[in-house]
Amino acid sequence: MEIWEFFKRLLDPESIIEYGGLALLLIVMFAETGLLVGFFLPGDSLVFIAGMICVSKPHVLDVNIWMLLSLMSVAAILGNIVGYWFGHKIGPPLFERKDSIIFKKEYLRLTNKFYERNGGKTLIIGRFLPIIRTFAPILAGVLKMEFKKFLVYNIIGAIAWIGLLGGAGYYLGTNKWIQQNIGLIVIALIVITLIPIFTSLRKKKVK
Repeated sequence: MEIWEFFKRLLDPESIIEYGGLALLLIVMFAETGLLVGFFLPGDSLVFIAGMICVSKPHVLDVNIWMLLSLMSVAAILGNIVGYWFGHKIGPPLFERKDSIIFKKEYLRLTNKFYERNGGKTLIIGRFLPIIRTFAPILAGVLKMEFKKFLVYNIIGAIAWIGLLGGAGYYLGTNKWIQQNIGLIVIALIVITLIPIFTSLRKKKVK
């Protein structure tokens, strides 16, 4: 039961922060953006709620907003670098790996479609899209993208993603309606960010 409760907390952005504080927040940010198994972790909602808690519950996150945004950006950047080197080392055989509960080749194919359309900008656009966010740096390594080029897109994407969502959460964090409907906000963020993913999958199914 304790293990089950722990995993439930990992899927709830507010619980992650209140249970583990800044340290667990950064660990989850790192895992969600760089580890193969991190795609199921909350990303957008976690960043947004971290900004909210920074202003509404300063005793939980004992840092100012600029330090919080900086630390989350660094965690996201380092996560992507780990993902890049993992993909660079494993290479094309990753596409031959069998599907499992955690890994699906469809995730790689979907991310590859984004690369075909957007090139390196996938690393920026993908920051705002679940699944793509986790697999984009890995695929960049598989495709042997030049590391300097990868690093530029990685940094720009991380700062834009953390800055926009974390900053929005901070400036809306004192709004009583937002505080009272935080559950709806989280659901809305998940639905909005998943729309492009479902649209791409539906188009492929139709074809």
